[in-house]
Amino acid sequence: MTSRTTPSSEPAAEPTADDPRLTAVFDRIDACRDELVALTQDLIRIPTVNPPGDAYTPCAEFIGERLRGAGFSVEYLRAEGAIGDSDRYPRTNVVTRIEGAGPGDCVHFNSHIDVVRAGSGWTYDPFGGTVDNGRVYGRGACDMKGGLAASMMAVEAILRSGVGFNGAIEISGTVDEESGGYGGVAWLAEKGYFSKPRVDHVIMPEPLNPDRVCLGHRGVWWAEIETTGRIAHGCMPFLGVSAIRNMALFLEQMEREIYPRLDSRETVMPVVPEGARKSTLNYNSIHGGEEEGHDGLPSPCVADSCRLVLDRRFLIEENLDEVRAEVAAVLDRLQAETPGFAYRMREMFSVLPTMTDPQSPLVQALDLEIRRILGKDASHVASPGTYDQKHVTRIGHLHNCVAYGPGILDLAHQPDEWVGIDDLVASAKIMAATTLRLTGSLD
Repeated sequence: MTSRTTPSSEPAAEPTADDPRLTAVFDRIDACRDELVALTQDLIRIPTVNPPGDAYTPCAEFIGERLRGAGFSVEYLRAEGAIGDSDRYPRTNVVTRIEGAGPGDCVHFNSHIDVVRAGSGWTYDPFGGTVDNGRVYGRGACDMKGGLAASMMAVEAILRSGVGFNGAIEISGTVDEESGGYGGVAWLAEKGYFSKPRVDHVIMPEPLNPDRVCLGHRGVWWAEIETTGRIAHGCMPFLGVSAIRNMALFLEQMEREIYPRLDSRETVMPVVPEGARKSTLNYNSIHGGEEEGHDGLPSPCVADSCRLVLDRRFLIEENLDEVRAEVAAVLDRLQAETPGFAYRMREMFSVLPTMTDPQSPLVQALDLEIRRILGKDASHVASPGTYDQKHVTRIGHLHNCVAYGPGILDLAHQPDEWVGIDDLVASAKIMAATTLRLTGSLD
């Protein structure tokens, strides 16, 4: 098997002596270490839990008003009509922008502000932002309020140092990434916020580890499979057709036929962790027969419906039509060969794999600054699951987009989630230097 990560296609050039402008920015970030920690804590303490979408507006306003004070123009954009949007839970996004002194590219830092529920098993207050042993703890510390704070501090340090910059810089806080991003990046992309000529480069500070540049992600296909039957009395099941038994036949064939086939496929994409370099399939849920949620005994009926939601993650070497057809072929064969077998298949969600060119100026700039700050070559990786890059590429048609941030991937959605303070500082420096390089401010 290949290694978990792949190094940059060409090692980053050994950095020369620091430009005095970079030194001034780095010194400013070091001086603001405690402020960066406090900013991370403040963001964690806003419990933007999704679902249902709590506290989106206060969090967006916190970000916007802070950046307004730094000189940014600010827009608050509610995704009215998007999935989940309501007066009780408005899908409020914030997009901020500041123009440089001369012509140059626009660099956009996009972070999602929503977090998953805390869950059990915590030894720290999940929304307390506790600092302990060089770490900031809390839900979202890693995924991805630490990255948001680092990007804000990176840009603020450029402004406070007085070094000047060209082009433009944008910072956004968007909603609902954890549930697909449709009220956030997708909605904004439809309105041109992630397309040229407005934006040239997008960095998403997702937690893929501070020495990694994430180039993209695998594809996903979600579908609901419903096997149907005929209802009858449970004491005379021979007079009906059990949809649950039909589903069992389908699952058996998937185990025998499809799972071994998926396990034999492997991608050239540098997906992490290692197991995700293969095609995978998960059953997200299964429901059949008696409806759930009642407190009484079930009625004695043969199940006439059984529904399964499957989650198929596919590789850049695979074709979406073939992914669909592979499952449909099993169902069609069972329907042809098995008396009483019938089914319906409904596609719920699909996204193609995406991967940014490792030779792009965006990736090369990050590679150089990771080498400068961390003293090691960057690793190029791809995510096992999708994130909001999918909307930037498929809707915005902008392919200069990567994920880079201070968090550690394995900590996301875990109890006692944390982000390292040293990683926050180092990532802020890498983001700041990359911004100056991409905007043409160091030429």
